[in-house]
Amino acid sequence: MSAVVETGRKGETVLAARNIAKSYGSIHALKGVNFDIHRGEVTTLFGENGAGKSTLMKILSGVVQPTSGEIILDGDPVIFASSSQARDRGISIIHQELSLAPNMNVRDNIFMGREIVTASGVDFAEEERQTRALMAELEEDIDPLTPVEDLRLGQQQIVEIARALSVNSRILIMDEPTSALSATEVEVLFKVIRDLTGRGVSIVYISHHLEEALQITNHAVVLRDGAMTAYAERKDIDLEWIVRNMVGDNFDLGSPPSGYEKGGVALSIEGLTVPDPSGAGYSVVDNLSLSVREGEIVCIYGLMGAGRTELLESVAGRLRPSKGRVMLKGRDVTGQSIAQCIGDGLVLVPEDRQRDGLVQTMTVGRNLSLASIGAFTRALFTSTSRENALVSDAIRKVHIKTDGGAAAIGSLSGGNQQKVVIGKMLATEPEVILLDEPSRGIDIGAKAEVFKLLAERARQGLAVIYTTSEVGECLSIAHRIIVMRRGRISAEFGPDVTKEQIMAASGEALVSH
Repeated sequence: MSAVVETGRKGETVLAARNIAKSYGSIHALKGVNFDIHRGEVTTLFGENGAGKSTLMKILSGVVQPTSGEIILDGDPVIFASSSQARDRGISIIHQELSLAPNMNVRDNIFMGREIVTASGVDFAEEERQTRALMAELEEDIDPLTPVEDLRLGQQQIVEIARALSVNSRILIMDEPTSALSATEVEVLFKVIRDLTGRGVSIVYISHHLEEALQITNHAVVLRDGAMTAYAERKDIDLEWIVRNMVGDNFDLGSPPSGYEKGGVALSIEGLTVPDPSGAGYSVVDNLSLSVREGEIVCIYGLMGAGRTELLESVAGRLRPSKGRVMLKGRDVTGQSIAQCIGDGLVLVPEDRQRDGLVQTMTVGRNLSLASIGAFTRALFTSTSRENALVSDAIRKVHIKTDGGAAAIGSLSGGNQQKVVIGKMLATEPEVILLDEPSRGIDIGAKAEVFKLLAERARQGLAVIYTTSEVGECLSIAHRIIVMRRGRISAEFGPDVTKEQIMAASGEALVSH
């Protein structure tokens, strides 16, 4: 790992942002923010989606320019016209949304735009050697010549982190670096962070995993609606302080809907077996059976590789099972296409919203209406009024922070983009909704809104199945908790289960910090 060893006093201010403001049309993403980065320490930035965290980090790393304000590096004002200029001054960023080229291999992604060139051309052997060293540092067994598109999401996140670490960084900004990582991968990343800060590298860390972030932070800053509302050192910070400053005193992640009465069976999974999509020859889902009733909320918990994603994708038509049946209110929908499943009332909110949930060239409104296009299209004609009504209704119901349906999808924060994907599927008025890690990239306030929305729909008879790798989310709104391990159901619990019981059933060991 080639991080610069800094000279100077640990804890001193190496970069300061003064009165930073940024506007996008009528939306004021930042409102006069003052922010300091300390040498050899971790400054954690907390805030709800749309609070301005990612915008501030993009300004500090040269991705976008502020509307007003000043950046001071080593005591001198600087202007970064591009991310490459910021990188030349030692500032790197790991973006929340992956920026990898899926058709290129791991080695070429890490060295893209800064290839190691000799008199005879690009030194691919040296690039491969350095890539292997980075993978070893991150304790990840990834071949440098593997195409990125063949890696699971968590491994792609590791490659993104490796690319940032390969640069001589004195300031490293990490925007949701653990959102797709397993617990073991998070521990490795934290060891790397501690090693970097020990060498004088400054870390800016953004995470919606609040308890996780507290393990490594030295300072915490809270943004709300584009303004800095709180600052404290680690000794004065706890979970209650973070939540109170982010969302106020009266916060509740939710609880199972009261007055629940079992309806008829909405979805029945019978002996489902799904082969590994990579063709490795084993089953990622192995003879699994599960029934979910109308109005019931079921949470599926499991570690990486447990088969949660493959189960949902096979039920929703993305993967074809080799054995078993999927019954939707008594109708056999096994092996149907995604479009057919949506038409029958069975929808999936995928884990990777950028790749599978959104069309980046479309507006917020067109993304919201895409799955419901048949409701306002007749022959070759589209009813704009009906489409606009659907979009406005979805924005209101899912609480999307946007300048309107005509806004670019890329102008939204990660959490609000996730709400668009959820709103798009709910707009089809489904009978069963499957959500794969619905809180990925969503802050604690937005998470509560999403869970509240799902609970409301469940009271109206919608069957809800969601997966999670966060034990706390199992205990929020679920009537039943299903634990998966190696493609099978290892345990089933009611809402009175403990975290320890869930983790033991998944094969996960509790770690004390």
